[in-house]
Amino acid sequence: MLRLEHIFKTYYVGDETVHALDDASLHIKPNEFVAICGPSGSGKTTLMNVMGCLDLPDSGSYVLDGVDIAECTDKELSLIRSEKIGFVFQQFNLLDSMSALENVELPLIYQRHSQRERIERAKLALDQVGLGNRMQHRPSQLSGGQQQRVAIARALASNSRVILADEPTGNLDSKSGNDIMRLIDKLSEQNYTIVLITHNDDVARLAQRIVYVRDGRLFDTLEEADAV
Repeated sequence: MLRLEHIFKTYYVGDETVHALDDASLHIKPNEFVAICGPSGSGKTTLMNVMGCLDLPDSGSYVLDGVDIAECTDKELSLIRSEKIGFVFQQFNLLDSMSALENVELPLIYQRHSQRERIERAKLALDQVGLGNRMQHRPSQLSGGQQQRVAIARALASNSRVILADEPTGNLDSKSGNDIMRLIDKLSEQNYTIVLITHNDDVARLAQRIVYVRDGRLFDTLEEADAV
């Protein structure tokens, strides 16, 4: 589903050169649940941005669901982000002026679905995350865990088969965080390919496989990563 080969990404901050990704290679199979685990500044967010087609590598190859990302135009990349990838962020990124239903429906407007289809798909996604009775509530009327469920429903409504979750429990208390991880684990059993970005080892252990990031390099074991 996702195949990254020898990815390099370098940033220049003043006189400092930051190798955010340093010869990173990663293969993720369809329906696999993978955690990308590393401390702040290790390169895991840059890796997520590349996987989510939010940023392009300086060199290397990235193939997503059979599509070579390097060959895509900006318009094609926008369509890929809209149709192939569901994003779940730490900050939820919900519009407080809209209801839960409207927040989930919003990305479908850009996909040019009819209003009837948008509403049907948004309702189905909210039911899927257990918020069928909270559709008309605004984010300020929902708990943090419920807001993150709305964000997950928004990712599901587009029928994307890849879900990129960036620290989805980072702003939640332990109980709400555990609830969200149970939901994500349940989705992993329903033919979704899930990539979870986290700095929390306990959260990462819920995935089928953990990839460790240190100084822009990827490792299969914590021992290898800590030896850097």
